[in-house]
Amino acid sequence: MSHDLFERHREKLEQAVAAAGTRGYWSGYKEMPSPRTYGETAQDDGIKAFQSHLGKNFEIDQPTSGAWIGAEDGPFGVALNVKYPAPDVEGMMTAAKAAMPAWRKLGPQGRAGVCMEVLERLNAMSFEIAFSVMHTTGQAFMMAFQAGGAHAQDRGLEAVAYGYSEQMRHPETADWIKPQGKHDPLEMKKKFTAVGRGVALMVGCATFPTWNGYPGLFASLITGNAVIVKPHPRAVLPLALTVRVIREVLSEVGIDPNLVCLAVDTLEAPITKEFALHADTKIIDFTGSSEFGNWLEDNAKQAEVYTEKAGVNAVIIDDFDDIKGIARNLSFTFSLYSGQMCTTPQNIFIPKGGIDVNGENMSFDDVAKAIATGVEKFLSVPERAVEVLGAIQNKAILDRMEEAKKLGDVVLDTTEIDHPMFKGIKCHTPVLIKVDGKEVDKYREELFGPIVFLIATEDTNDSIAKMTQTIRENGAITLGMYSKHEDVIEAVEEAALDAGVNLSINLTGGVFVNQSAAFSDFHATGANPAANAALTDGHFVSGRFRVMQSRR
Repeated sequence: MSHDLFERHREKLEQAVAAAGTRGYWSGYKEMPSPRTYGETAQDDGIKAFQSHLGKNFEIDQPTSGAWIGAEDGPFGVALNVKYPAPDVEGMMTAAKAAMPAWRKLGPQGRAGVCMEVLERLNAMSFEIAFSVMHTTGQAFMMAFQAGGAHAQDRGLEAVAYGYSEQMRHPETADWIKPQGKHDPLEMKKKFTAVGRGVALMVGCATFPTWNGYPGLFASLITGNAVIVKPHPRAVLPLALTVRVIREVLSEVGIDPNLVCLAVDTLEAPITKEFALHADTKIIDFTGSSEFGNWLEDNAKQAEVYTEKAGVNAVIIDDFDDIKGIARNLSFTFSLYSGQMCTTPQNIFIPKGGIDVNGENMSFDDVAKAIATGVEKFLSVPERAVEVLGAIQNKAILDRMEEAKKLGDVVLDTTEIDHPMFKGIKCHTPVLIKVDGKEVDKYREELFGPIVFLIATEDTNDSIAKMTQTIRENGAITLGMYSKHEDVIEAVEEAALDAGVNLSINLTGGVFVNQSAAFSDFHATGANPAANAALTDGHFVSGRFRVMQSRR
C-alpha cells in the first residue's frame, strides 16, 4: 500500500524535487484559508475539532508511565487543560527502534508515499492545527494558519524532497563486471540499501512548533529513522495532532505506529536530556536557546545534532531615497508576532551623521523618528494591530522589555492594546531604543521579543564592522540592508558571506526579512553560531542515513 501512496503523490513529489532544484516560487499547499480550497465548512469544522480536545485526555496507544500530564497555558486566555500520556522513556525507545526494520524495507519510494500521505492529511486539518497553534503560541490566526499550517507543510515536503533525492542518487542494484583478458570476467551483483541512523529526537520549540519541527521530523522519517517527538511543554497540541496522523497512516500500511511517539514533559520535570543521551538516539533536531543547544552539541556525542539557536539579526541602513518604504517595511517586520520570531531584526545600524535621502541629509534622529512613526501608524488601528502582533507567549518577555529600556534612550515605548475578541488579553507593541554603537555589550546578544535597538555608528563602514562582529560572535538568521550605492551593497554582500548569514537587500514592498519561503530560501546557513544547519539543504538530510551494500 505504501507504494500505492507513492504513485498517488508522485506528481507532487516530483514537482517539489524540481522546485528545490530551480529555487523559484513553488508551493505545495495553499496558504490562504479560502473556502474554495479547504471547503465551505472547514473553518467551523476546525474550530469544533480544536475545541473537542479541550479539557480531555489526548489518547495515544504508546509506551507510557501511566500518568497524564500537560500544562499548556493559552496566551489568548483559552484554557486548554489537555492531558497527554507521560512517556516511558526506555519502553518508548525500545519500541521505536523495533519498528525501524520494517520501515527500512519500504525503501525510499515507500517511505516517501507515507510521508506525502501524512502531509496531505495534515493539510486537510489546517484549520484545526491553526487554532491549536494560535492558542498555544499566541500567534494571530492568519500567521497560525500560514506558518503553522501550509508553510510548515511546505517545509516538511521540502525535507521529504531532499531526503528522497539524496537516497535516489544511488541505484538499488548494480551488475559489476570486470574484464580479465583471456579469462572469464569477474562478475558480482551488488545491492545498495539506505539505512537510517537510528532513533531521532525532535525537540519542538514554544513559538513555531510545526514550522520549526516538521523539517527535522520528515527528514528523519524519509531517511528511514524512527522519531521521538518531544514538544515544548507550552506548545504540545499541534505536534500531538501531527503524531496522531502519522501513526494512523503507519498503521494503515502495516508499520508499527511506535515508529513515531509523542514524549510530553513539563517545565518542572523535563526529560529531554534523558532522551538526548540515550545510546539509541542517533539524531537530534533542536530549536531553542543557545544554552541548551550548545549543551546538546557538546554532550550528545552519539548523535548527529542539528540546532537552531539564538541570534542577533541586523539591518544596515545607508543612503536611501525611499525612507517611507524602509519605515513601512520595518514596521511590519518589527511587529509581526510581537518580535517572537527567530528572524526578527534586533540591531538596526544607522550612521550617527545621518544618511542621504534624495540629495539631502537626514539626521540619525530623523531616521529613527521616521521608523518609530511608521510603527505607530501601522499599529494605530487596534483591530488590525492585534492580528499582526498576536499575544506574548512567555511573560518573561515583558520583564525583558522593561529591562531593555534602561540600556538607552527610548525612541518609541511599548504600548498595550486590548484584544477586541479575547477579554483581558493585552497585545504589546515593539519598543525602540537608541544606543551608541560603541556600547556593543548592550546589543551584542539576543534579547528575545519586540525589542529593537537603533544603533548610532560612526559611518556605514562601522555599521558593517559592528554587524560582522556581533554575528560572528553570537550568530544571526537574517541580515537586511538598505542602500542606493552598488559598492556598498557589494561590501555588505561580502561581509554577509564572511559572517555566514543570509542577506536581504532593499526590501520596501510585500516581502519582509523575517519571511522564508520553502523551496527557494534557505532558512539559516549553518555558518554562524545561530544554527549549525540550514533548512533545507543536502547536508540537512544526508547525515541521517548511510548507504549499506551487499555483493554476491
